[in-house]
Amino acid sequence: MSPSRISLSFLFLLAIFTVQEAAISRISFPIAGFSLFLAVLIGMMALEDRTGAIALGFIGGLILDLSPTSNSPVGQWALVLTIVGYVIGTNRESIGDFTTRPGAFVLFVALATALTLLLSLILGALIGDQAGTLGRNVIVILGNTLWTFLFAPLFLPVLSLLRKSMLTSRERI
Repeated sequence: MSPSRISLSFLFLLAIFTVQEAAISRISFPIAGFSLFLAVLIGMMALEDRTGAIALGFIGGLILDLSPTSNSPVGQWALVLTIVGYVIGTNRESIGDFTTRPGAFVLFVALATALTLLLSLILGALIGDQAGTLGRNVIVILGNTLWTFLFAPLFLPVLSLLRKSMLTSRERI
């Protein structure tokens, strides 16, 4: 991942995070909320190679850690999303190319956001973070997965086209 793509990705994720905090988080979704930022970040990581996925995970985690609305300890989201980026990047060959299978891409992003939230919950419990009751956490994870599954077909094709336009000629080979 080139330095220019890292800076463009950071600015794009910052814009998505601003939309998330200013608009999406104000909407009262039935069941639980929806994290556009997390879904877009997972989608971007799924389209990258190993180093790109890890870098995006770390950048996205830093943005979430520095959020004024974050209740988690500083560094927890960076660690969680870096681990998720590593797992996605390492298994990229076995997952396959998502540009030819949009249904699988939507399903992957929805399930990966659920597993990311679960990993964050487990890591928070290990460091002594009070995250609420088990029943409420399960409802939040299932609700976020449902809304991600429903909304992902709207923004994932745009995300694929945006990533393709940001590639340099060397990266297209």
